[in-house]
Amino acid sequence: MSLLHRLLPLAAATVLAACTPASEHAREVAAGRGAGDRLTVGTVQREIRQGMSGAEVAAVLGSPNIVTGDEHRRETWVYDRIATEQVYSSSSGGVNALFLAGASGRSGAAQTSQRSLTVIIRFDENGRVRDFSYRTSSF
Repeated sequence: MSLLHRLLPLAAATVLAACTPASEHAREVAAGRGAGDRLTVGTVQREIRQGMSGAEVAAVLGSPNIVTGDEHRRETWVYDRIATEQVYSSSSGGVNALFLAGASGRSGAAQTSQRSLTVIIRFDENGRVRDFSYRTSSF
């Protein structure tokens, strides 16, 4: 078997691996995001209920950013989160690298977005959730 026949499968695999589109890189980055932050709109909608204690709320959402009180000694907890996501994906190599002896083609994509979520939880005189609201935005 000639050297060309042995290297042809390796060259084909290299070309295919180097031709990953930017959209695929973006999907891989999105899939790799961790579930470290428990504060999401879904969590608030699914888990927070009137009558919950402060300890139960803290167990679900973690510690609030701000705690205030009113003239009736009722607490209000404010959770405020801002997330910035930067995604960059690039591919280099491919056909140009194989046939032009080191000259490589590059392609890529970049995107930056921000999301904010504010959750306000009001407690009654007994330390139970009286009501709650939330606002979210993406830009």
